[in-house]
Amino acid sequence: MLKVGVPWWIDPVWFNLFPAGIEIARIEAKPEETIEVEFWIVPAYPKEAAQMAPHLSGVRVAQSLLAGVDWLQPLIPPHVTLCDAQGVHNIPTAEWAVSAILAALKYFPFYVDLQRASDWRGRKEVDERYRALQRIEQRPIPPVLQEELFGKRVMIVGYGAIGRAIEERLVPFGVKIVRVARAARDGVKGVDRLLGLLPDADVVVLIVPLTPETTGMIGERELARMKQGALLVNAARGPVVNTDALLAALEAGRIRAVVDVTDPEPLPKEHPMWNAPNLFITPHVAASSPMFLPRAMQFAAEQVARYVKGEPLKNVVEGRY
Repeated sequence: MLKVGVPWWIDPVWFNLFPAGIEIARIEAKPEETIEVEFWIVPAYPKEAAQMAPHLSGVRVAQSLLAGVDWLQPLIPPHVTLCDAQGVHNIPTAEWAVSAILAALKYFPFYVDLQRASDWRGRKEVDERYRALQRIEQRPIPPVLQEELFGKRVMIVGYGAIGRAIEERLVPFGVKIVRVARAARDGVKGVDRLLGLLPDADVVVLIVPLTPETTGMIGERELARMKQGALLVNAARGPVVNTDALLAALEAGRIRAVVDVTDPEPLPKEHPMWNAPNLFITPHVAASSPMFLPRAMQFAAEQVARYVKGEPLKNVVEGRY
């Protein structure tokens, strides 16, 4: 009988999704003895997964509940098949990315500050911020109090499943999409052309996995190539962007940014990123929604069913991630 290990916090109500004829074992966060499982559904929390891994025996498949597995790979022996959860996070992450773009262009964080101060008189500072970012000296009449997304050129770097979901939600806004991926294909530019593409992008959305190749892929050179006043949106991993270079670009008024991830993460209390100008930070929440667990467990159950039937598993991580 196939034994499937699941994190202790998975409610048994989800066990009904799994095929009949298997045994499901709920694994405690800190196991005190060795546990035999053949199919391990890995916790969504890296610390918990690291505590469990040494106590598991007989694992042949490790199914992550997250799309990114860069943190998980060091825990998985070479003989174990590792699968990610690509597709589970498409909707919330894509919605976060679009919301991040709109929040920046509509200056929502600034207006929230005015609301908290119970005083709208400072709203014309938006016009000053806009002119400073775009290097416009002449004061427009009437003043600029928000910007439009319509007509903007949005570059999606990491054009996979989530990248496609982001594009689907952006198209109705009348934007121009530039797709960039590891390798060029029909309608998608190769990442080797990134430097040449950056100067024309109004918005750059990062949604790449963290790999040796993507670590630091946006640094001083890339930020210098970005259009004056362009918006950088990081929904990928913190180390994809060089923090010092990003801070320098923000403080120089070269660009603006919205990030869901940082390096380091979490940010130390006194880190300068907290108070950087033209920066809006959310605490790594892009994939978190009430629908995460239903989607994740449905996918995991389908993977177990494929394994039982001897069918190929989806999202197998092979070679370079």
